[in-house]
Amino acid sequence: MRIHPRETAAAILPLVGGTANITSVAHCMTRLRLALADPSLVDEEALRAVPGVLGVVADAGCQVVLGPGTVAAVTAQVEALTAPAPGGAAVLPPAVGESVAAGTGTARGGVPARPGTAPALAARGARLREQRRRRNATPLKLALRRVADVFVPLIPALVGCGILAGLNGLLVNAGLLPGLTPALAAVASAFMALVAVFVGHNTAKEFGGTPVLGGAVAAVVVYPGVAKVTVFGVALSPGQGGVLGALAAALLGTYVEKWCRGRFPDALDTLLTPTVTVLVAGLATLYGLMYAAGAVSTAIGTGATWLLSTTGAVAGLVLGGLFLPLVMLGLHQALIPLHATLIDEQGATALLPVLAMAGAGQVGASLAVYVRLRHDASLRATIRSALPAGLLGVGEPLVYGVSLPLGRPFLTACAGGAAGGAFIGLFAMLGDRVGATAIGPSGWALFPLLAGNRGPAETAAIYAGGLLTGYAVGFVATYALFRPDGAARTTRDAHRTGSGGGRGPRSRTLAP
Repeated sequence: MRIHPRETAAAILPLVGGTANITSVAHCMTRLRLALADPSLVDEEALRAVPGVLGVVADAGCQVVLGPGTVAAVTAQVEALTAPAPGGAAVLPPAVGESVAAGTGTARGGVPARPGTAPALAARGARLREQRRRRNATPLKLALRRVADVFVPLIPALVGCGILAGLNGLLVNAGLLPGLTPALAAVASAFMALVAVFVGHNTAKEFGGTPVLGGAVAAVVVYPGVAKVTVFGVALSPGQGGVLGALAAALLGTYVEKWCRGRFPDALDTLLTPTVTVLVAGLATLYGLMYAAGAVSTAIGTGATWLLSTTGAVAGLVLGGLFLPLVMLGLHQALIPLHATLIDEQGATALLPVLAMAGAGQVGASLAVYVRLRHDASLRATIRSALPAGLLGVGEPLVYGVSLPLGRPFLTACAGGAAGGAFIGLFAMLGDRVGATAIGPSGWALFPLLAGNRGPAETAAIYAGGLLTGYAVGFVATYALFRPDGAARTTRDAHRTGSGGGRGPRSRTLAP
């Protein structure tokens, strides 16, 4: 049965503490991202049971996994439901949270799930996720998350422009529609030409500055007139430093603006604070940040190219195998600026197709669990419902609902990711590079965004070979090493600790 986006949105809101608990609403390719005043009010168990919700990731706020397409429609409805009504208060449909929860069969009052069931594994996954959230609340990881949040709102535009750029390339190579291709090129390239401005705007917004001032300072990076400025005896190039330069410029501008606030009389603050902010940060960008960020960006591009062309198989093995643990540690946030820099420097990121193999290993491992546990109807139903999302690169439902609570399938999924990454890395060593023109999608959803140096057909074939390798190795390794009796022990442990929000004793061991 199809659930209307408004019904899904209305069901979500009471389970995250209500509209009064929500401080901001945003979304990326697959997740509704809610910033919350009090994250402890989230009822994760009931939220995961809402029809249409594929998973929940709790960090400083709450991220609800809804999948591509659905997330945009639900986010729009959440924004509409949380907008103040003419009387000044947000309005929710009455008792919608209660009606949805009542039909899900979840344990709302601390009633433990039956052993050997998917809810028991989901409860264990929730406890593991809560432990991960607490470990991730370090200054470094919080800073990485804030930097990542600068780029996440840009992903829809990156995806759209990336697909149009790929389509335009196909038309140009085939000699078709020569009158249309220049227009397509303009539409696809305009955003990338000004992406630094959007990065600056989002940086100031994320770090507490005035967004338009962040954009104004970052615009210096892409202004054509910088070619007349000489630094260290060398003329600057428009765009030098790319997104890293824009990020640094807007961050500096934010700190300058905060320093200025309160130091000028109120009558002059409106005039002097923006002027000093743009002047100081703009000059620092021209005479230092652009040059330094340009050197860093070039080094990142050169390093990534060298890594894959000389040690591709080994690098792919390591990157593909470690990406899921990096996600669990929250360290994958540091890769988002690297992807954005590679796209800005080279037109595509060669790292994303390799890292996407982690999802392929996860799919293969889950399929093996599905085959192994023939008599576990509830867990098999969970895998069936989460598998389509997993094939499209949305891995949280499979990770937190299946492999991580079971323990060993998580490790064998990493093995599948390592094998798929090594496959793509091997071809990179042979001179067949595979990259992605945008960040966000993975799995099958990444095919329209692939770019390579051997033509679209060969590029797609290499990526497909990596996916199939990841599926196969993840499946075989899990089928060979996973013991169903271990799964039964895990669900018995989950039953003993209870599934009512993790209020019972926490087990810190994974099943073998």
